[in-house]
Amino acid sequence: MENGLFVANNIWMMLCIALVFIMHLGFSLLEIGLTRAKNTINILFKNVIIIVVGLLTYTLIGFNLMYPGAEFAGGFIGFSGFGLELPVNGLTAEYYNGQYTFWTEFLFQAMFAATAATIVSGAVAERMKLGAFILFSAVYVGLIYPIVGMWKWGGGFLETLGFYDFAGSTLVHSVGGWAALMAVWLLGPRIGKFKDGKIGVIPGHSLPLATAGVFLLWFGWFGFNGGSVLSAEPGATSLVLVTTCLAAAGGGLGAFIVSYARYKENDLSMLLNGILGGLVGITAGADQMGVTDAIVIGLVAGSLVVFAVSLIDRLRLDDPVGAISVHLVCGIWGTLAVGLFGNMKGLSQFLNQFYGILIVGGACVVASFIIIFTIKKTVGIRVPKREELEGLDVHEHGMSAYPDFRLNEH
Repeated sequence: MENGLFVANNIWMMLCIALVFIMHLGFSLLEIGLTRAKNTINILFKNVIIIVVGLLTYTLIGFNLMYPGAEFAGGFIGFSGFGLELPVNGLTAEYYNGQYTFWTEFLFQAMFAATAATIVSGAVAERMKLGAFILFSAVYVGLIYPIVGMWKWGGGFLETLGFYDFAGSTLVHSVGGWAALMAVWLLGPRIGKFKDGKIGVIPGHSLPLATAGVFLLWFGWFGFNGGSVLSAEPGATSLVLVTTCLAAAGGGLGAFIVSYARYKENDLSMLLNGILGGLVGITAGADQMGVTDAIVIGLVAGSLVVFAVSLIDRLRLDDPVGAISVHLVCGIWGTLAVGLFGNMKGLSQFLNQFYGILIVGGACVVASFIIIFTIKKTVGIRVPKREELEGLDVHEHGMSAYPDFRLNEH
């Protein structure tokens, strides 16, 4: 490879690392905006500690579980040792996978790792013990996410099957979504969410912060999907950026239309989650779709978000930020859409996608249930009633995010 192309690829990938990193700020702002002010510090703390724990566990064990080497190709699990094996040339620019340096590859993948736990953070907001969440995140990010990711991206058996997931509708988003579903079920709803047989509304304290969070996530998704091209090749990269952006717009439009048709209200939170649903939906096949395909995928994803939020409420599951609707439901839709719209579309590819969803879903449901149930029966997962009513910020952190304001919340 010419040195100039190598440098261009590496610079593009490093830029994408920064874009994916900033998504964690987007998740943080979205989550605090859609929840109550008395739990703001707790949510911010979780989103910060996820990155800390995720980077360290992925370095220690996760990366070599996810990319164990060619000798494990077609397999179920492989491991090439603890820590990172330093390249022969030390810190010099070593070619990796023919495109960029080893270090760039590692850090780009590490940025993805913590996202699965971040998805769970929003779903369990306002009532899960901080220590329990950190323990779950360490195990899930360090072991489960990389093992499942290896099945496709590390040359495992899903790759052999023909399953396709470009940037993670299933391998990132639904991996987090399945865990969120199990966590919400085992935790139970927040106090006051379901009362006297009715579904209560617990409004978030700052839609402006939530809106800023979604814009940051949309911005960061250019790196999330654009970096998954794994090069700076102009044609492929620009196509992915276009399909990603159009699907987000389609998702917002779909959620806006359906939510207004159902509730006769211009619901900003639905619009925001519709945009995210469109982004999740396109992630599995962003490199294979045309303009119309991307818009349709987004429209369907945004529409599904509205119905999914309603369904989850009727099932008496309490998801304060709509994480399950966005990441799990739209992750499944986006993965199936590859078999409907992608370059390999057809019954055979659709079934490959369907089998992949079932396999990953089954594995994540079992793994997350075992982890969370074990924590529940040992150290416990839910804060006491008094702490939940008065706010996790005061009880778990000894401080308030807004000390100069009187907060009248129950």
